[in-house]
Amino acid sequence: MFSVVSAQAAGSAWLSGAGIGIGLFAIVGAQSAFILRQGIMRQHVIPIIATCFAIDAVFILASVAGLRTLTAQLPWLTTVLLWGGVAFLTWYALQSARRAVAGGGGMNLDDNAEQSLRTALMAAAGFSIINPHFWLDMMVIGSIADNFGESRMAFAAGVVTASGIWLTAQGLGARLLAPLFTKPSTWRILDGTIAVILSVLALTLALRGTH
Repeated sequence: MFSVVSAQAAGSAWLSGAGIGIGLFAIVGAQSAFILRQGIMRQHVIPIIATCFAIDAVFILASVAGLRTLTAQLPWLTTVLLWGGVAFLTWYALQSARRAVAGGGGMNLDDNAEQSLRTALMAAAGFSIINPHFWLDMMVIGSIADNFGESRMAFAAGVVTASGIWLTAQGLGARLLAPLFTKPSTWRILDGTIAVILSVLALTLALRGTH
């Protein structure tokens, strides 16, 4: 019975991680614009996806494991991080909603010549790590994971899975999606969907923090 309950808890944590991961990652920012561009141009797509995924996986797991140890020594930090996560998700939701209403959420492409693999991978690492949103995402993920107790690593695995799905969809699906994303209305639909997802996540966290 215990193993069944544990398996159910892990499965629920994994699904939550995957859902939250998609909600956080499916935001058209600097990294997304770069990956979509490389996908459309068919330049070093697989190595770029692999690099971004490896960086995400390492930092997601480190965030979950590190924050758990830190909050054990500083119990009040969990509350701070939880409400910080609520504020962050709300801010992202508002930004997405603003773009959905006003437009302007698309990416800028240029016609530069093909770059070397090394240059492309350095750019991929830069868009991932040298990015304030990346570190904020890691803090949010770590703070949310703390609420899943012993199933927190299953939650982390769900977030890692979401990262892999989103990165692959951007890179390999870019060629198919390119005609659609020339239309401002498509970006508005995407941003509107993201705003709804993040709003629901923020509300869920806020309700958890009040109990």
